Amino acid sequence: MRLDTPRVTPLDPADFDPEVRTIFEAPGGGDSPPLNIFRTLANHPKLLRRWLVFGNHVLFKSTLPPRERELVILRIGWLCRAGYEWGQHVAIGREAGLSDEEIQRITEGPEAAGWSELDTLLLKATDELHADAFVSDPTWKALAGHLSTQQLMDLVFAVGQYNLVSMALNTFGVQLDEGVEGLPE
Repeated sequence: MRLDTPRVTPLDPADFDPEVRTIFEAPGGGDSPPLNIFRTLANHPKLLRRWLVFGNHVLFKSTLPPRERELVILRIGWLCRAGYEWGQHVAIGREAGLSDEEIQRITEGPEAAGWSELDTLLLKATDELHADAFVSDPTWKALAGHLSTQQLMDLVFAVGQYNLVSMALNTFGVQLDEGVEGLPE
């Protein structure tokens, strides 16, 4: 974690304004308390509401298969040194089919031994987007041999979304939720 304490204090659900309350009381909102990311973003209800629409597309409606989506989300979280993002998506990545060995290997990047051609390309594209805000022609062309146009677009937006989220989490000082581990050493 970059900060030991929050810069933006997460709100207690009892202090949510009516707009935020309606978001979490909506069908599918769940019975468990909101995660720290949502409690923090509750400080800005209009931003939270609009960000959730895009975030839900990337996480739940993307054309990328879940395993591949989580591979790039974990890689961008690692590159951004976003402990909160990493910790949350380790569990999601496991549910999506990533093994513990693959999750550890994500920290080594696309050059690590053992990746499939597609996995290597996804990790390489993530690294390129992080370093230069651009996927190189060779990487794009190779990915186009595996992914549809919509999947290529969803790839770029997934990396961009989680780069943005990592910036916010790191800067706001969002702390790990109970039982979630951050970045590995």
